[in-house]
Amino acid sequence: MTFIHQGLHHAASQLVQHLHLNPASHYPAIFLDVASRVSDTPLWAIAIAALLYASIHITEAYGLWMQRQWAEWFGLLTGALYISFELYEVTLGVTWPKITVLVVNSIIVVYLLSVILKSGKRTMP
Repeated sequence: MTFIHQGLHHAASQLVQHLHLNPASHYPAIFLDVASRVSDTPLWAIAIAALLYASIHITEAYGLWMQRQWAEWFGLLTGALYISFELYEVTLGVTWPKITVLVVNSIIVVYLLSVILKSGKRTMP
């Protein structure tokens, strides 16, 4: 619990010093400002979201490493999940990077689906 309230700002200051950054320059100043404004609730929400995100990808990686059938479908679903976020971003404003990411991820998801279907694993476990 050392990062709650002032502990987080202190740790951020030490990190900036350790990396030999000028705390008065633009990006380190933004980083230190954000670290001083974070309260308990957003900090816990970020930590829980990061833990959930990491758990999902560790589970997927384990399943793929162990060549489990469910992991292929899991990988397909997690890849397809990003498409909804990418579509949302495109609706906010169309740019070449956003379109490129959407198209590349869509191609990957379609490829994964075709590999799963061709391998005869048509049923989800």
